[in-house]
Amino acid sequence: AARPAQAPERLAPGYDERYLGVTPPPPLVQSMQLGAWRLHAIQAGGIQLDGGAMFGVVPKPLWSRRITSDDRNRIPMGMRCLLIEHDVGPVLIDTGAGNKEDPRFMDIYGIENAGTSGPTALEDGLLEAAGIRPADVTMVINTHLHFDHAGGNTLRASDGSLAASFPNARYVVQRGEYEFATNTNERTAASYFTANYQLLFESGQLELIEGETELLPGIQLLPTPGHVPFHQSVLLESGGEKALFAADLVPTSHHLPLPWIMGYDLEPLVTLESKRRILARATADDWLMIFEHDAAVAWGKIEHDGKGYRLIHG
Repeated sequence: AARPAQAPERLAPGYDERYLGVTPPPPLVQSMQLGAWRLHAIQAGGIQLDGGAMFGVVPKPLWSRRITSDDRNRIPMGMRCLLIEHDVGPVLIDTGAGNKEDPRFMDIYGIENAGTSGPTALEDGLLEAAGIRPADVTMVINTHLHFDHAGGNTLRASDGSLAASFPNARYVVQRGEYEFATNTNERTAASYFTANYQLLFESGQLELIEGETELLPGIQLLPTPGHVPFHQSVLLESGGEKALFAADLVPTSHHLPLPWIMGYDLEPLVTLESKRRILARATADDWLMIFEHDAAVAWGKIEHDGKGYRLIHG
């Protein structure tokens, strides 16, 4: 089975002593082997979201046993992207929040993603993981287009103009998600910012996919609706080993119980059925689960203990 390798010791930006009562966060980059591929889980910085919104109908006395909130009821989370050293070149899944937003926005969501050697923590992570620069990335897969998953798609130059963060990459998202993102309503507008994807569509750099698709050998896009109608997760397979980048279907390891569903999800009962289907496959086929928003746990195998799903090792 795939086993995590020794990781660097530098902690991701945004994680410090304020996160009392929480398992210490992982390093900025954690790496492992999956079959013939090297995978790098890269924290594109910290983000803090309201605990009640993150756990939906689950009462605070239950979720607070697992994770501690601050005085604004926010819980520490990550924005974990995945870099795959694929045969075709570096493939990146999701891009974090980027650094285009104003200080007020960054404060509301507790976003801290400034890098030390580059403009963002994601760029730092790419360099630290494998010496890869943004221009080396051949493909970017967006699970969906919310600002904390696609904000790093583009960057703003000193003159205020927008440009692709990964100039030589082919960007990929579900067609339905792009159409949903460009036709927002009062509920969805706060999560979708056209600066993160409109330029890419107009330049032809954004490719729209429909439904379940084998995008590259060993990389399969799986529709997992509920959080948004055209959300997708990414199934990786190399050398008989499988891993699932679940994105907001199972944002943290705390969301493994089937009814623990975010209040942010537009269709929670659809999320429930997506989780039921995907987690059953994950346990039956021994998938490694990769958690995008967990501040402490990058990945792990899961099991069903007769009552529900749980992490068996991280």
